[in-house]
Amino acid sequence: MKKLLKHISPFAPDISGACSVLYETGALTVVCDAGGCAGNVCGFDEPRWLKKKSPLFSAGLRDMDAILGRDDRLIEKLTLACKQTEPVFSAIVGTPVPAVIATDYKALERKAEEKTGIPCICINTDGTKHYDEGEEKAYYILFKKFAKEGTTPKGNKKAVLGATPLAASVSDKKELQKYLKEETVFFSLGSDISQYINVGDFSHITVVSPSGIKAAQYLKEKFGISYDIDYPFIPEHILEQIKNSKRTLAIHQDVYLKGLRKRGFEGDCATFFKRVQEDTMILKEEEDLKNIAYDYDVIIGDISLKKIIPDYKGSFIDLPHFGLSGRELKNEDP
Repeated sequence: MKKLLKHISPFAPDISGACSVLYETGALTVVCDAGGCAGNVCGFDEPRWLKKKSPLFSAGLRDMDAILGRDDRLIEKLTLACKQTEPVFSAIVGTPVPAVIATDYKALERKAEEKTGIPCICINTDGTKHYDEGEEKAYYILFKKFAKEGTTPKGNKKAVLGATPLAASVSDKKELQKYLKEETVFFSLGSDISQYINVGDFSHITVVSPSGIKAAQYLKEKFGISYDIDYPFIPEHILEQIKNSKRTLAIHQDVYLKGLRKRGFEGDCATFFKRVQEDTMILKEEEDLKNIAYDYDVIIGDISLKKIIPDYKGSFIDLPHFGLSGRELKNEDP
């Protein structure tokens, strides 16, 4: 059975990725479900849930409401929630149910904007893909909807795109800012919608996960903002351990792996998520890792992956990946 997981937990889905990008933007986020998908986001895939407030709701649709496509009930609840929370804009995040019944998201946007008087975006996630797919859609839609035209770069203002808790494994930008020499804006970590509106102010963007690449390409075409793809937030103890790394396998999101290679890693790379480097191996299921793991003396990856290869005799260096295991990295060198 393809993609069967027998040893590790399911990865964060595209729904969680979209919600992660939206979490600090000031949006009222509605997960279009009966309750289960929103519970999964808050309970397992969002480490900021107990630290920072964000209006994230389940549509709470009954079975027949969902099956019959009762969009009027959804808009009614959304309007009431907007009156209570006064958000900057609203966002509707898709789940398997609206995907199966072919919900018209464009119509939902128009109805929501008419009723609430504030902007609305819909993100057509369906819960069957990984978190990076949902992040990619959310970033792209936010910039398409809100980025203000006619602005020009102000000085040497820089930003980081793609550093969600799921991809970077931290819930506070302070853990990443310490690796940079100058104060930097982190989209989706400590930034509200004003940063998306005024994105034309930035002279350069560093993309730190695959989910930010499509949006960065759009911003370059639309505003002329230059970008590079790199992961500069690698702890010193990891850099020390990748020396003499020729018979080593590193597993993470592929921009992190690209960052390792830029800093001297000479081993092989593998990922369960979107690929950026052509020679990175794609792992679709646990069996794929089993088939290659024993060829290496050292494996760098989330420690949860060791459950797949319990009899592996080489060294295993723990590198948490929240989108894979739900384990947050403090990014502190020992």
